[in-house]
Amino acid sequence: MKTEENKMPKFAANLTMMFNEVPFLDRFEAAAKAGFKYIEFLWPYDYPAEQIKAKLDQYGLKQILFNSLPGDIAAGEWGVSAIPGREAESHQHIDLALEYALVLQCPTVLIMGGVVPPGQSRAKYKQTFIDNLRYASEKFKPHNINIVLEALSPQVKENYLMKTQDDALEIIELVNRDNVFLQLDYYHAQNVEGNLARLTDRVAPVMKHIQIASVPDRHEPDEGEINYQYIFDKLDAIGYDGYVGCEYKPRTETTAGLAWFEKYK
Repeated sequence: MKTEENKMPKFAANLTMMFNEVPFLDRFEAAAKAGFKYIEFLWPYDYPAEQIKAKLDQYGLKQILFNSLPGDIAAGEWGVSAIPGREAESHQHIDLALEYALVLQCPTVLIMGGVVPPGQSRAKYKQTFIDNLRYASEKFKPHNINIVLEALSPQVKENYLMKTQDDALEIIELVNRDNVFLQLDYYHAQNVEGNLARLTDRVAPVMKHIQIASVPDRHEPDEGEINYQYIFDKLDAIGYDGYVGCEYKPRTETTAGLAWFEKYK
């Protein structure tokens, strides 16, 4: 029987997307006041890990996810761990992510793959990513930290290495390490694949983290074409006991759009 602590859903405020009304370091307080117990964000690296940990402790929050560094975003990069010839940089990003994860006591890190430029060998990028993920797995495993991969829809990141869940599942299988899992973002999955209920059943054995947003506008999960109440009930029914990251862009001010969250506090 599920306890109150692990009863699904366990929603995490994404502090990169939410509470942008205030500076980043003030978003921890804002999330706690809104009723969140868990938080995630894309990148912590602009701040010392100890400073972020102090915010988590001050407001009784648990960090449950962040990403490895993205590389040069201005140049169109979105991760370097899949880019041939950038292995040393990828390892630096992985090592830095581990340092932060240990200080923040964060159980899961998303390793960003990379964009495959037109005309480049997708197979070569995939093998590079596999090799770097094995490096990450060996680094993280002694600390019981999991790695997740995420497929991104072309609307958000064109030519990203993984577009579908099957793209990510194939890499997970080829990496063949027991601490490498899937992050299922329903926003991306609906844009590319749809059929979310059956997709959830299919990926459940390797699904370690979930993110949500409405489709098509990536707002709160109380609008758009995904019936999230059905999804939440389904996750409960299949026994998913992980976290659900709220990686959405609020329609207006963040707290004004949290009516959907009231019953989950």
